[in-house]
Amino acid sequence: MKSAPFWKFATRLLRRKKLAVGTIVFSVISAGGLAAGLVSIGPLLKLILAGSGNDNLQTIVRDAVTKTSWLASIVPSTLLDALPTDRFAGVALILSALCILTVFGGLANFAHQYCSTTLSMLTVAELRLEAFRHALRLPLGIVVRRGPADIVTRIVRDTAELERGFSAVTSKVLAQLTKGLAAFGAAIWFDWRLTIVAIIVAPVLGGVLRKFGKRISRGSGRTMKAYEDMLRNSNEALQGLRGVKTATAERAARRRFGRANKDLVMQDRAVRLARAISSPLIEALAIIAVAALALLAAHEIIQGRMQFDRFLLALASIGFAADALRPLTSLFNDIQAASAPAQRVAELLAIPAEGMRERDLPPLPRHGASTGAAIVFDRVRYRYEGAERDAVREVSLTIRHGEFVAIVGPNGCGKTTLASMLVRLFDPCEGSILIDNIDIQAASLSSLRRQVGVVAQDPLLVRGTIRENIVLGLDGATDAEIERAMRLAHAWQFVAALPTGLEHQLGEGGTGLSGGQRQRIAIARALVRDPSVLVLDEATSQIDAESEAHIAAAIDDFRRGRTVIAIAHRLSTVRTADRIVVMEDGVVRDVGTHGELLGRCDLYQRLVHTQLVS
Repeated sequence: MKSAPFWKFATRLLRRKKLAVGTIVFSVISAGGLAAGLVSIGPLLKLILAGSGNDNLQTIVRDAVTKTSWLASIVPSTLLDALPTDRFAGVALILSALCILTVFGGLANFAHQYCSTTLSMLTVAELRLEAFRHALRLPLGIVVRRGPADIVTRIVRDTAELERGFSAVTSKVLAQLTKGLAAFGAAIWFDWRLTIVAIIVAPVLGGVLRKFGKRISRGSGRTMKAYEDMLRNSNEALQGLRGVKTATAERAARRRFGRANKDLVMQDRAVRLARAISSPLIEALAIIAVAALALLAAHEIIQGRMQFDRFLLALASIGFAADALRPLTSLFNDIQAASAPAQRVAELLAIPAEGMRERDLPPLPRHGASTGAAIVFDRVRYRYEGAERDAVREVSLTIRHGEFVAIVGPNGCGKTTLASMLVRLFDPCEGSILIDNIDIQAASLSSLRRQVGVVAQDPLLVRGTIRENIVLGLDGATDAEIERAMRLAHAWQFVAALPTGLEHQLGEGGTGLSGGQRQRIAIARALVRDPSVLVLDEATSQIDAESEAHIAAAIDDFRRGRTVIAIAHRLSTVRTADRIVVMEDGVVRDVGTHGELLGRCDLYQRLVHTQLVS
């Protein structure tokens, strides 16, 4: 069932027992006040319209209690004796009681609304956090294939739609349902025959609700997908606005967004049409049902088998019940509309996350602690999902501990994919990767990534201070350790020159720093972790030659006792490497020193003359 995920998530509402109990109790109290008010109208009318002085509140209530055995057993006679015998005093007492009930019911309704909305909000906030935490632990390959827009939509928009469904259940449906049942109870008190007929009509209305609910649920799913496509188009255009402008592609971007926007409007219009039809249809069926009840009652009144005042009170109570239950049409539509986003959130949470067996795996010992320590790629193959060919195939490579290895090759040859597998951003389709004779898939993921520092070509910088960006994900780093890492990364000089130094605030994506400065901050972030393996993926691509020379000298000092793997495009970096790995089409073509490769590898010679810059 498509609505099953919604109700499964709805059970989380019960985890907050105090709020859940308060929601139910205050709703029942509020509805009880309505029922008491409806029942009191009968005595009130009798007192006001009575033709003789014999009818008074005490007599009316005593007769009603006597006719109902269960009431007679619980209502004390002293209470009945205390009721006034004067008609006006009886009217005043009933009206005073109604005023008190109104105030008390209003307070109960306020408490119910507060408890229900708070319960829905906190439950969805918890679910949203869980979904985001799970998304962070998803394998990178799945995120790349689905696209960030799909996942962000599920975390943000779909959970917001889910909150609307929760609010409909806890706040509105519960309130309207209890009021409707209370009014039906009053109607049974006045005349059970009319009420039974009204209840028989209910399944017909329920069937109509169910049919429209299914249509709304299917339409909501298509609307979510259309919204996701529109979000993806807008993100692509605005995040790549520099490229859009330089390619004069504004019109093409506008057309793509326009098509996505038009599709969203079409899907949303279908859902709104179903919503618009359902309410008047239910109302029309309800009016027909009331007319049938009136016809039945008229026959009974003419035959003398029903009192006219009892009929009016019963019909009024049924009317109150119908009025209370009428909004359930749109509320059930809200619940059905929330079923589609609930399904999408459930699908996200069902994707297996990284490190699912984390607790069962031992930590990876620090690289280099064992004799003959090495990093070994053993016949590794990897293909991206949906690709027609392998990104990396049959790669066998051994990197000794403390060695500086540079990986070079044409764009798309598999360099970054190979380095990404070392930190398990991707797991090999075939083959294995070992660090010191331990398969990295047999060790805990967190212990592996604590040992491998990675500096990417496009570094991650978040809104916050420079200090916060350097220690991102690391607890307990001292100022001395941060300063040392920044000096090694050749970043201390420009940071110290800023008015607030390490506390300098960066904008989104590191706005306020040049490309080279952003990369040096990223290098400092990797170095402050004191990794045993350092992976530099085009890490100096945006740094001038002088700064790179300083960084190269610092890394040369830093790498003592550590392993460094550099995906490089600068000849100066490649020349200083202990060995150079030449890749093409996902395959290792040759391995050797700069001089050896210049003498025997045609591909390396071409790279030196065409791609590697000095």
